[in-house]
Amino acid sequence: MEQSPQWFKSSYSASPQNECVECAMNVPQVVLVRDSKIPGGPVVGLTHSSWTAFTDAVCAGALHQRPS
Repeated sequence: MEQSPQWFKSSYSASPQNECVECAMNVPQVVLVRDSKIPGGPVVGLTHSSWTAFTDAVCAGALHQRPS
């Protein structure tokens, strides 16, 4: 039986522009990520180790925002 993703947004996603992503971590062997403004749009699937590496880099400040 296929498991339906249970999407959630970060508690830090309360920006006035509502720009954030949603994640689903309840699907076996993958973390799903999508744009919260386009719930029917594309979904990116990441391995748990890739997701952990990404979130660790964000927390460490290793990723930089592009200049406007």
